[in-house]
Amino acid sequence: MPMPATTVLTARALLLDMDGTLVNSDAVVERIWRRWADRHGLDGDEVMKVVHGRQGYASMAVLLPDRPMEQNHADNARMLAEETADMDGVVAIPGAPEFLASLRGSGLPHALVTSADVPLSTARMAAAGLPLPDVRMTAESVGASKPDPEGFLKGAAELGVAAEDCIVFEDSGAGIAAGRAAGMRVVGVGPRAGLHRPDVLVEDLTRVRVEAAGDGTIRLHVEQ
Repeated sequence: MPMPATTVLTARALLLDMDGTLVNSDAVVERIWRRWADRHGLDGDEVMKVVHGRQGYASMAVLLPDRPMEQNHADNARMLAEETADMDGVVAIPGAPEFLASLRGSGLPHALVTSADVPLSTARMAAAGLPLPDVRMTAESVGASKPDPEGFLKGAAELGVAAEDCIVFEDSGAGIAAGRAAGMRVVGVGPRAGLHRPDVLVEDLTRVRVEAAGDGTIRLHVEQ
């Protein structure tokens, strides 16, 4: 059998999405969004094509374009509370514990950039047994949801690293578009990411090895 190809990327910081990238929360996301779809007479399969990566209100604006935005924000607040109370089936993406441990142990600059708010991101990371990075950009940190690049740009600025020196890890179309719009390279994680042509695609985080280079950069060995 042929040996898997390995791509080596260098960066000065990594910006990490949460859901679908570090944490598998698909079960709860499906439950809650399909209930929402039923309440609004929408096709659940079509709804699920939209919601990954975005904040809830932004997904609702796509799915119900004529509804006032204040209703979307109110609905989103209720859904966030539902999601935060439901951790059934939330687990770590394979390789995520080791990946985060290697970043933390080497002191390599990294940040969480998620469309979840503080309570939800804290609860899901804990449910998956993952440590929260010291730098976190959550729903409260930004005025615009992915695919807007605001979260990634703020994460880079907080770490003191130029956008072009960052690599984004993402699973969703909205997240990959946000990373690209920020001028960053994107490592796609999982099958959803493969639909949106990231720079590099991996099945999960067992395929990524992190190495601290002597000049302060991060060397990523990505097995495809």
